[in-house]
Amino acid sequence: MEQVEFVAGVDEAGRGPLAGPVIAAAVVLNPAHPIVGLDDSKKLAARRREALFDVIVRDAACYGLGAASVEEIDSLNIYQATLLAMRRAVEALPRVPAHVLVDGNVCPPLACPATAIVQGDATVPAISAASILAKVTRDRLMDDLASRYPAYGFERHRGYPTPAHLAALRAYGVCAAHRRSFRPVAAHAVCREGDA
Repeated sequence: MEQVEFVAGVDEAGRGPLAGPVIAAAVVLNPAHPIVGLDDSKKLAARRREALFDVIVRDAACYGLGAASVEEIDSLNIYQATLLAMRRAVEALPRVPAHVLVDGNVCPPLACPATAIVQGDATVPAISAASILAKVTRDRLMDDLASRYPAYGFERHRGYPTPAHLAALRAYGVCAAHRRSFRPVAAHAVCREGDA
């Protein structure tokens, strides 16, 4: 693959939830293996996202994943933690891209040129692919957390502040997966013994 073609799309999943990490992905597509059906992950049904995840992993030139933990979110703030996860995703690629296209209106500090594209996850195929990898990876992590903390229903709401999640916070308090710096969590921030 020529250096001029080595352009990565970057997106994240999990800025808004009250629990779990924020996950970012960087994807370099392979022009010899175009992927049909790429779109903003939020517009795709879960089964379609899972199917596309497998195709992207198989057919992309390369990809990288990055995360920022709940502890990093709480110490840095969600904005800085998101940029950190994005930088880690780009750094996980096998080499530095010629250019990075980032979904949104700000780019993380990188060792290569980068351009922010508002709604890029719906218009730039490499960013769409990154949004799918990030979303599916995070959903799987939330499923793992659901098995560890079954009272909260993470497998259903993925940590977002749904009425059911807020009711669980009121009933059970905060577990180790929660972001204590987020206001709805801070209101219930007395850890139940054994959850930390």
